Amino acid sequence: MPSAFREGFMSDSIKFGGVTLDCPHVGELAAFYAEITGGEVTALSDHWAMMTCPDGSTICFQVSPAYSPPTWPDAVSSAQMHLDFDVDDLDATEARALAAGATKYDFQPNGHCRVYADPAGHPFCLSTFQALQQQA
Repeated sequence: MPSAFREGFMSDSIKFGGVTLDCPHVGELAAFYAEITGGEVTALSDHWAMMTCPDGSTICFQVSPAYSPPTWPDAVSSAQMHLDFDVDDLDATEARALAAGATKYDFQPNGHCRVYADPAGHPFCLSTFQALQQQA
């Protein structure tokens, strides 16, 4: 039995379990992220979906009929959050993301990271930053 359920035992442990994105069409967005990460859609209903990456991490999606994508970059409205994906080759992964339906933003903040919008308009980055840190 997990320690959090033992009688008299309380734990203040918090473990990050994933992220859930609002979107108008859960299946389409789950399929997009499965395509670009090499993962698979592992749960799908009319209102919720989950995509599991090859490393076991997950991204979930929930229907939000009034979803409105953020504007990036925009000093007046915030993107609120974005997803980062570590890559080895920006050009190859960019081609894969664009073929799957991503849109590349005109403004790019630096040379080791490229910013895109997924088909629902959520910003995400493909970044070689982790590879750069490992080389240092």
